[in-house]
Amino acid sequence: MLTPANESDLAEAITEAQGPLRVVGGGTRTVGTGAGEVLSTAGMTGIELYEPGALTIVAKAGTPLSEIEAALAAENQCLPFEPMDHRAVLGTDGEPTIGGVVAGNVSGPRRIQAGACRDSLIGVRFVDGSGTVVKNGGRVMKNVTGYDLVKLMAGSYGTLGVLSEVSFKVLPGNAATATISVAGLDVGQAIAAMSAGLSSPFEVTGAAHGPVGGDETAVTMLRIEGFEASVGYRAEKLVGLLARFGEAKVEQSTAAGSGTDATWAAVRDATMFAGTDEDLWRISVKPSDGVRVAEALGDARMLFDWGGGLVWAGAAPGSDVRAKLEGISGHATLIRADADTHARLGTFHPEPAPLAAITRGIREKFDPRGILNPGLMG
Repeated sequence: MLTPANESDLAEAITEAQGPLRVVGGGTRTVGTGAGEVLSTAGMTGIELYEPGALTIVAKAGTPLSEIEAALAAENQCLPFEPMDHRAVLGTDGEPTIGGVVAGNVSGPRRIQAGACRDSLIGVRFVDGSGTVVKNGGRVMKNVTGYDLVKLMAGSYGTLGVLSEVSFKVLPGNAATATISVAGLDVGQAIAAMSAGLSSPFEVTGAAHGPVGGDETAVTMLRIEGFEASVGYRAEKLVGLLARFGEAKVEQSTAAGSGTDATWAAVRDATMFAGTDEDLWRISVKPSDGVRVAEALGDARMLFDWGGGLVWAGAAPGSDVRAKLEGISGHATLIRADADTHARLGTFHPEPAPLAAITRGIREKFDPRGILNPGLMG
């Protein structure tokens, strides 16, 4: 295993590589199968700059996510996009790293209001497949530097370059949170209720539907955050708005903080699928197509997030969920399955031929030797 301690070591390791490299961070978000010598960024750690007044933080890619979140929480600030912790559903150990979050563009329930990880990312440093150090973006929120490699690196899973440093804009934490829930709705009713909340003026920061409690009863939930008085007012309005769908209840927490409570952590981390033998699929569609996904997958266990636009589905081992979803626009990623299923179906949704050609061209520019996580994304 290659364990560079800094960016210079990283560049040297990639330059001298004689074959494929399997790039990992903390080893908690293993997706698909990979070949090659392991290159871990976990040794490159440390918060390099944190300016609470400027709402910016800069850290080395191997810095544990928990360290970032603790530093922000001490100033009542947070990463806006609420990154998921994959350890429960993947059965992995170790510590999630901030570089791994960026590499996977990992985003949680607040994405519907605050955007994805890439939307908060303002700067990156990385080493490409030829061993060249590349810098793009900066350490301030306003910056124009030409090509937007910042957005390109988010979600590239280490196939274009290995991150060494990332910079984020952050947001203040919330003084109060309220969750408005309605039990017993079917998927169609739930998506209609979530849509009503999201299209309202009440600034919903989470909209999910699924069996998130101690039993299999589906609950539809809307979350609002902010100052206590504002949250109380908006919660009352949302209860009235949802009355036509069923009895709405409010759960309120007024403790100051920037974390995620247990209910929304269960949604964020899809913990209802932890420890089961199901294959786990992550399906991204238009929220209005969530009903079609539910109909196509029949009795599969499902959790709906992002107002119905993100569907977590537990399927029978080896089953081809993409074939069942044919005709529905979107993409389905195989998050958890055995190696044979990953090899047969592919981890990531196949790209249309024109887009695949563009993707290949970009990879050839950044990784001309084809050594960074080869085969992972097609």
